[in-house]
Formats: sequence, structure tokens, C-alpha cells
Amino acid sequence: MKIAILDDYLDCALSLGDWSRLPGCDVSVFCDPIPVDERAAVLAPFDVLCLMRDRMPMPRSLIEQLPNLKFISFTGPSNLALDGYAAAERGIVMSGTGSPNGLAEHFEFIWALIMATVRNIPANDAGMREGAWQTSFGRALHGRTIGILGLGNFGAMVADMAARFGMKVVAWSHNMTEAKAASHGARLASFNELLATSDIVTIHLRLSERTHHLIDGPAFARMKRDAVLINTSRGPIVDEGAMIEALQTGRIARAGLDVFDEEPLPTDSVLRTLPNVVLSPHLGFSTEGLLRSFHQQSIENVAAWLDGAPIRIANGDTVAGLGR
Repeated sequence: MKIAILDDYLDCALSLGDWSRLPGCDVSVFCDPIPVDERAAVLAPFDVLCLMRDRMPMPRSLIEQLPNLKFISFTGPSNLALDGYAAAERGIVMSGTGSPNGLAEHFEFIWALIMATVRNIPANDAGMREGAWQTSFGRALHGRTIGILGLGNFGAMVADMAARFGMKVVAWSHNMTEAKAASHGARLASFNELLATSDIVTIHLRLSERTHHLIDGPAFARMKRDAVLINTSRGPIVDEGAMIEALQTGRIARAGLDVFDEEPLPTDSVLRTLPNVVLSPHLGFSTEGLLRSFHQQSIENVAAWLDGAPIRIANGDTVAGLGR
């Protein structure tokens, strides 16, 4: 049985999980992304794919070129990059994992990125390493307005903490109600009002057809010139080209980004050159504890499937993906 562990950026899968629990299996680890035009040929020999979140897109066109594929384990409860319907039609079994403490760990990171961006910590750190002292100033949170797009698990937690910082909280989503906003100390605002009045705009929406490029050129034009954009959700919710223009022209002040259109972020991306951007390589869930749990559960998934009694089974609706 040939097993491929994909996109193990930190080269930690074998050290954080006991893959010897799968005797007779040949386990291969791919730390770097496989080029798009090589994926079908490289993955064709494998019976099992272990996916790390939704790092590698698995559309129907690729799945149909993998004749040996019988089982997919992915980390997390869902996978936006996997066409689950195409897999199910092929009889490929899919299993996800739980995320113990995943909410808390990602929530902690959201605030770390907000604080680093608002206080401009990375730029001052870089200045000190070059011999400078206090190269720029930050801003306090107290009394500022934070606009939260989405009050699901993470958005609600952000709203609760923002109130403790003494911030004014406004919120919006397509289906949000006044009661839902009020239950987390927020005021329901229209999308345009939120953009126009918020000092910090933070995104906590799921990527879907109606949220794709939700923050576009006209949206940036409505934002305050000293506004800060935080995105720890999914890159394509923001029109990256429009965001770059807004940052270059001073249409908004700063951005803190943990997610991007293309990941890993290309080495020649303009974002890498902008001084008013705090960049993070999708670290929201990348803690040792959570990754250890992911890999251990992936092993459990494969072992259960090999025993003929798969666990944590996912269906097409769970992992329909956006690229069907």
C-alpha cells in the first residue's frame, strides 16, 4: 500500500506521528508543493493521499487521473480544495480529522497578527536589527472601531475580546441578524457602513462563490485611509490586485495577512516588498500540538480504513470544494 503525505511544509509529519502503526505500507512525504503539471504523474502510483488542510487543490480533473487512489485523509473537518463529489463517484473513501484546541490556537494567532500590524512590531524589529530605534509608531486599540466580517466561531471570539480592549464592534455577514450581533456585543452594520467606519476590518468568513473577491476595488475605496485590513480566513476573499494597489497608493494604511491567493506565496510577489504589510505564512493553525494531533488522527484514519471500518467519514457535501 503506497501512501503519500502531501505539503508537509515543516517536514514534521514523520516526527509528529507514528507511521510505523501502518505495517506493510510504503510512506512517502512531499514537503514542497508538487508543480501543477506534474501532479497527475507523481501521484498516480499512490493508493492513499494524506492532505494537509486544503493546501493542494484536488479537482475532478486530477482525481480522474489517479487510477490507484482509494482513500483520502485530510486534516480538519472539511477541505475546500478537494472535490468530494468526484472522489465519491470513484468510490474513494474520505476521512477528516478533529481539531482539538484548534479554535483557541487560531484565535490566539488572530490577535497576535492584529497587534503586530496595528503596533507595527515587525518594522520596528527590523529597524533595531539595523541599528535604528523607534522607526515608527503604532496605534492603541481602545476607543477604535473594529469591523468583523462574519460572526462564526472565530468572529464571535474576536468580538468578545475586542470589547475587553474597549473597542467599538460592528459586524456584518450576508445572513447576520441584529440579535446575533448583539449576543456578542456588536452592532449590526451594512457592508458599506462597516467598511466606511472601521479602523480595523478583519475577515472571518468562509470562502464561497458569494464571498470570492468580496473585498474588491470599490470596497477599498470605501475604507478609511488609516484603516487596517486583517485576513486570516482565505486569500481569495480579497481581490489581491486591488489590495496591492490600495496599499501602494495609501488608500488604506496597513494589512496583516496570513492567507494568500497562491500558497506558498510566490517569491516574486509584490506583497513581499510592501513596507506596510505584515506577512505570515499561513501560521494560524500551525502549532506543534495541533499538527501532532492532525498527523496522529491521519494515521488512525488510514489504519481504520485498512481494517475495513473507516472512521470520521466525510461525504461530498463536506468537501465539495470550489473548483468543481
